[in-house]
Parts: sequence; C-alpha cells; structure tokens
Amino acid sequence: MKSLLIVYHSQSGSCARLAGAAREGAGTEPGVEILLKRAWDAGVADLQGVDGLLLVAAENSGALSGGMKDFLDRTFYPAIDRALVLPYALLVSAGNDGRNAARQAGRILSGYPFPAAAETVILRGELDAAQLQAAAELGMAFAAGIAMGIF
Repeated sequence: MKSLLIVYHSQSGSCARLAGAAREGAGTEPGVEILLKRAWDAGVADLQGVDGLLLVAAENSGALSGGMKDFLDRTFYPAIDRALVLPYALLVSAGNDGRNAARQAGRILSGYPFPAAAETVILRGELDAAQLQAAAELGMAFAAGIAMGIF
C-alpha cells in the first residue's frame, strides 16, 4: 500500500485544522495510507517508506513557522544521507502574504532534493470553509497522484 505523510506545525490551531482537512480529502483515495504528524513529533524515520509528503505550515512574522523550519532542519542531512527523494506539496496559512514562507520552504526542499508535486497553496486571512475545502482538495489530488504513480 502506498502512503502519504502529512506534517504540520500549528500554534493557533488553524494549521492543525487545515492538516485535518487535507487528511480527510486524502483519505478518500483507496489504497493510500494517510499518516498525520505534528512537526515536533516527526523525523527522518517517518519520511522513510512513504510515497509523498504534504507540509502544512504557517507564515509567522513574514517567514516559515519555526516548528516547520525545525522539522526541515532536523531531517535535511539525514534524508540526504539516506538518498530520500519524495514528492511534496506545501500548504501555507498566512495572515497577509505567505510568499516568503513558501519561498523559504521551496528553497530548503529543493536541497533534499524533494520535487514539488503541486503548486504551493497559500491561504490568506482567517480560516474559513473555503480554505478547509482547498486543503481537502490538495490532499485528495496529491493522494490520487500517489495512487496512480504519477509522482
């Protein structure tokens, strides 16, 4: 069975809700196991054996959230040492802009090297039903791509 790992960092609870919505969407794809982990609890062992990585992070003070940055810092060299190459998708929750957080994450992930499987989704403003739907659709599309062997 193929698997998708969703890693999130959430201080306010918004990214946790978005990650949950992404998991619900991804869970509609038969044959793909969905794993959900907080960034603080995830490590390189979680990256081994999965077929894709969906990151859900906030932009804090115009930058990638610290918890997500910590996850990427802790897994960067161990992932390189293990020659891990995973397709990824990124969802950024931002009060205003989000582009800098997306740019930072993309730069880091290209060094693993992890290829982007989808355009980064930036959700701006207060969390609402449309944003939860966008997260669910990203999860659904990514899981479908994994199931079909597109990535």
